[in-house]
Amino acid sequence: MRHDDIWRAIDALAAEHGLSASGLARRAGLDPTAFNPSKRIGADGRPRWPSTESIAKVLEATGTEMESFAGLVTGAPTLHNSSRPNPGRRIPLLGLAQAGSEGYFGDGGYPVGGGWDEISTPELSDPNAYALEISGDSMEPVFRDGDTIIVSPNSPVRRGDRVVVRTARGEVMAKELLRQSARRIELASLNPAHPNYSFDLSEIAWMHRILWASQ
Repeated sequence: MRHDDIWRAIDALAAEHGLSASGLARRAGLDPTAFNPSKRIGADGRPRWPSTESIAKVLEATGTEMESFAGLVTGAPTLHNSSRPNPGRRIPLLGLAQAGSEGYFGDGGYPVGGGWDEISTPELSDPNAYALEISGDSMEPVFRDGDTIIVSPNSPVRRGDRVVVRTARGEVMAKELLRQSARRIELASLNPAHPNYSFDLSEIAWMHRILWASQ
């Protein structure tokens, strides 16, 4: 069990209930900043783990069994405690390496064309949500080869969010938003072996928030 897997499971649980990580913490009666990205790493740079008490409160607030949460840690969707099954919905799926090619996204950054596959997901509030399959090791340890990330074009993007960015030159990358001003954005690479990036806003075609990832 890895540090990133636990936090990813919390993000996934929040997304499945239509909440941000802050909203999930608030529903559980915790400090709204308890699950913020800045709280996941200590001042000394060492990973910080959520407490067992925090996880217990989150599971109680969402009506989620521990077995279901453990499934999310390994990338499985939550097993909802409802007598009526949740069918979820199907969303477009594309390999990240293909996403920079023409014909897959419209001018607004939404999925278009017939070259997409599909996957089933829990119900998402964004009708334009889509999925990208990670290939290679350039985004480890956060996202690994074969992981599928769920992306929401219509979710607000805040500092510290993990995002998919497409540049005006057609490059597509998954990064963390460090900061955004009226003229520039700064992005942190998920793999520490890769450099960070800074762009003028005019160089960015679109930037979409990553909601969660599954294996």
